[in-house]
Amino acid sequence: MLEKLIIQKTLRVPASTGAAGDGTPVARQLDVALLDVGFSASRALLEHIGALAPAPAMDLAATVVSAVRELVGDHVRHDAYFIGFPDDVPDTAEFWTERLRAAVFTGGGTATDEQLRDAVASGAVNLLDLPAYGTYQHTYAELLAAHDELITAAGDRVTLLRLGDVAEVEATRLYLALAGNSTPLGEADLAILSELAVACVDGAQPAEIPVRENRAVLNGIRLVLGRPLVGVDTPTDVLRLACQVSGGDASLVTPTRFRAFRRPERRMLLAALNDVVGASPGKLGDVVRYGERWKRLGERLHPHEYDKWPHAQAVFEVARGQRRVPTLAGRAEAAIRAGAIGSATSVLSAAPGLLLRSADRLLRLASEPERSGVVEAVAGALGSASGRVLLSLREHLDNRLTPMSARMYASRSRSSWVGPDERPPLPAELVAELTSLLDAEISARLPQPERQLVVDPEVLDVALPLSGKAAEGGFAVLPRGSRASVSGELLRFFTYWRQASRRTDYDLSVLLLDDEFHSAGQVSWTNYRHDGVVHSGDITDAPNGATEFIDVPLTTEGRYVVPQVFIYAGESFDEVAESMFGYQARTRDQLGAPFDARTVRARSHLRGQGRIALPMVFARSEGGWQAVWLHLYLPGAPSFNRVEDNSFTTADRVRSLMERRYLTVSYLADRWRARAEVTTWNGRLPDEPITFIGIHAPEDLPDGSEAYTLDRLSELIPE
Repeated sequence: MLEKLIIQKTLRVPASTGAAGDGTPVARQLDVALLDVGFSASRALLEHIGALAPAPAMDLAATVVSAVRELVGDHVRHDAYFIGFPDDVPDTAEFWTERLRAAVFTGGGTATDEQLRDAVASGAVNLLDLPAYGTYQHTYAELLAAHDELITAAGDRVTLLRLGDVAEVEATRLYLALAGNSTPLGEADLAILSELAVACVDGAQPAEIPVRENRAVLNGIRLVLGRPLVGVDTPTDVLRLACQVSGGDASLVTPTRFRAFRRPERRMLLAALNDVVGASPGKLGDVVRYGERWKRLGERLHPHEYDKWPHAQAVFEVARGQRRVPTLAGRAEAAIRAGAIGSATSVLSAAPGLLLRSADRLLRLASEPERSGVVEAVAGALGSASGRVLLSLREHLDNRLTPMSARMYASRSRSSWVGPDERPPLPAELVAELTSLLDAEISARLPQPERQLVVDPEVLDVALPLSGKAAEGGFAVLPRGSRASVSGELLRFFTYWRQASRRTDYDLSVLLLDDEFHSAGQVSWTNYRHDGVVHSGDITDAPNGATEFIDVPLTTEGRYVVPQVFIYAGESFDEVAESMFGYQARTRDQLGAPFDARTVRARSHLRGQGRIALPMVFARSEGGWQAVWLHLYLPGAPSFNRVEDNSFTTADRVRSLMERRYLTVSYLADRWRARAEVTTWNGRLPDEPITFIGIHAPEDLPDGSEAYTLDRLSELIPE
């Protein structure tokens, strides 16, 4: 439902247009139901539901509860293998021995140690096949009955839901915000945009669509529905569109198998190509990079049948090598290889974004006399590049004064690999000069606040969302590199998965690292306990869903706590019917079932390429523990992945990310402070309207206030 999607994305509840009446009892019931899952309704929302007739009030309340339960992962049953978890978890070796005894004497009796050794030595024993191993031995109702009720703690999460406009208005607002976003969207947001594009296809459209993948999503809907395409200004836009409507990768990272196109669709695609190339023949150079894909697309579009569009036919001639077109990047690369850095800089100056992305390489290769020319060209390009590119270069320069202990490369699909950082550092005076130029340009682009600017300290360590590709969808999920303080006395990690068609075994593990990022222990299905950390037991099959938990007391001796999800066997993260990771924060005496939505601090989807997921790391600092988001996937082995076999590569990535300096909201706040008064949020409501920046907006801000919360932080990125 559209309403549920809006609630989960914005934490605003679309107003109902149902009949008026007395829905006060429903509003009271909703208030109680929401508190049970860690949410509360604003005064305006409760008043709105209370003024509806019982039937529409009940419909709206049911939608709200369903949406928020799904948001925090409470829509499924989270069972634990050991019914008493975190108590009564046995020693790992003793548990395996007990299972082995049961296997040797399936008909009853006991086995001696010698008989057990003989059984293991025979090679016929498979731990996963031992009786009662890896499958629940109790019902979910029995698990709940074995645990006392959760004791409410002052630190339990309460997330506020607000009343919004009617669904059509909220949908349009969200559609325009996503479609017009200046940063690439993540997979979850792209899926939302696709749904909204259908509902809003004939409504208001954004004045500009800066991100080309967003254009592909919108135009994919418009192509299928026969509406005019929007924003197509390069041949690659058409290729992305063809990939999108074929169910492939519009980012063009992976090849797409094109579907057959209807004749009206072929005409629209070829006409768009013809217009783009006809208006700017130089854009034929874009075709060379994806030549093979253009050839495959030509087999589906049959451009030879449309002589009235010769410029479209030229695209496929270039792809087939029948026409040679020099590309800007190719000319720049040839100059670099010839050692002509000045010539390469001049060529790249025609593409400001590409020049800024190449600035580090040019500066490293340039001679002393040439460097001033590169800096001058970079300075001249700043005014024409996007704000996202400026911020990316600014962050990059922050990390170029000294070589990193290891250099990590993360792809747009969040897979990663690590190598040595062999780049020589940039001179400090050069970094200072470029940093000053960038700070001035970024500051000039920030809008002048019309009201007092108030910033919540909790948002200052959130990394600027320069790309939604570096994050997952979910609840309270922050961009890679973001830090959030952790409260409570223990962390409880959980991972849930439900297989689609074949036996799938995911394993939740925790790696403990010391101050030097060396292994200080692990907890997994091969080691249930270590230094107070406890595993809930191994589940090896999930036709109806399965959950594994790990409890980590914050008194653990490790400096870094790294939860990981391994695919031991079966379906990938992209293949399973559903998968998630999250963490709860609790006090030691709260009791309760293994999962309680009120204690969930964050929950993210697990959707990525790789066999090992690293959602986040928890780091101990002088001020306490912090959660640091990673959003990474490692390739791993096709099967039988274990924490023992991956601790070294995991530690490398954790170290690389922990040492990296990210641009955060604090950076933008500092830029604003140079131009206007910036006040730190102290919890007291102001008398006048304000512009508020924080994770969540406080209730009852004065009318006319503007709030930039977690779902809107990307709007702070200057254009």
